[in-house]
Amino acid sequence: MLFYNRLNYCGVIVTNPSNLINQTHIHQTYKLLIAASGTGGHVFPAIATAQKLNNYQIEWLGVPDRMETQLLQNKYPLHTIKVGGFQKKLSLETLRVGLGLIRSVFQVRKILQEGKFHGVFTTGGYISAPAILAAKSLGLPVILHESNALPGKVARLFTPFCTQIGIGFPVASQHLPAGKTVMVGTPVREAFLSPQPLDLDMPADALLIVVTGGSQGAVALNQLVRQSLPAWLEPGAWVFHQTGTSDPDINTFHHPHYREVTLYDNMAGLLQRANLVIARAGASTLTELAISHTPSILIPYPFAAENHQALNAEVFEEVGAAVMFEQKNLTVDQLQNTVLDLINNPTKLGKMRDATIKLAVPDSAEQIANLIQQTISNSLGKSVG
Repeated sequence: MLFYNRLNYCGVIVTNPSNLINQTHIHQTYKLLIAASGTGGHVFPAIATAQKLNNYQIEWLGVPDRMETQLLQNKYPLHTIKVGGFQKKLSLETLRVGLGLIRSVFQVRKILQEGKFHGVFTTGGYISAPAILAAKSLGLPVILHESNALPGKVARLFTPFCTQIGIGFPVASQHLPAGKTVMVGTPVREAFLSPQPLDLDMPADALLIVVTGGSQGAVALNQLVRQSLPAWLEPGAWVFHQTGTSDPDINTFHHPHYREVTLYDNMAGLLQRANLVIARAGASTLTELAISHTPSILIPYPFAAENHQALNAEVFEEVGAAVMFEQKNLTVDQLQNTVLDLINNPTKLGKMRDATIKLAVPDSAEQIANLIQQTISNSLGKSVG
């Protein structure tokens, strides 16, 4: 007697179900929930990755009144939940946050069930906790991207529940579950991947120093820079200074070769043009420096969680792409002399520029998109098979 399996799939009797499953995976449009919120370091890489998932139906999980509500600009349907940060010490606030986490897990579960999502992608931060737990409880695959050399405490706590983890620095794998990490780099905004026009009203051959401390914790860095400016401007260098929005000393220093702004929207063009950058050491900033092949002096934000910016900067310093100083130990004389030494020695700057190439992953967004697609496809194959 001849036996064969038959499967009633959407009202159609099929004699080869495994073949149908393969074809279904090829032509099906998957639904992905992206959980990314709060800072550019979380949101920008997620947006860059989403733009590479053309065959996916994407919706977003965020927090009310955070930057994603403006950045997405109706590109993706946005679901919002309230979620708080985890406390270092046990307290009544810890209990409140814990109860809030439980509530938010059930909220995300409802979103995933009603939306019939196939998986979750998150870039870390507090919002990743309920997204990961809700997806895990439903048997859905979770892909996490961790951009820092030292993964955040939320990532370290919840990565055992993730299916795959993409990392921005190889060293991050030392702090994460073995066998789950894939080195993919960190995505940058599309503008950084091609030459950008820049009009700064300065000579084309001028040596340009760019200072960018960002809005968080930039005041101390700005003070060091302003005290150093005369020593750099005297020999003919130009300085473009993005001060951030919290600097009380803006407009207190003036010079024909000095440009000062609170924020600047063409950072891709600016870093591509710069000969040297003085900056903090957030993962997004370092990724942009690597992609634009820009030498740097890194002064990590000293109050970053678990001093993770210093660990990021060490990666760049170890390969020769940057010089790192801890803010508490840095003097005006040290900063002045280090910059002067570099701008007076083009060979040194050239070696630093070459070293950045070792750290650049220009196709990071594509790599993460491929990781997401492969993970979800494999998961569905297992669940159906």
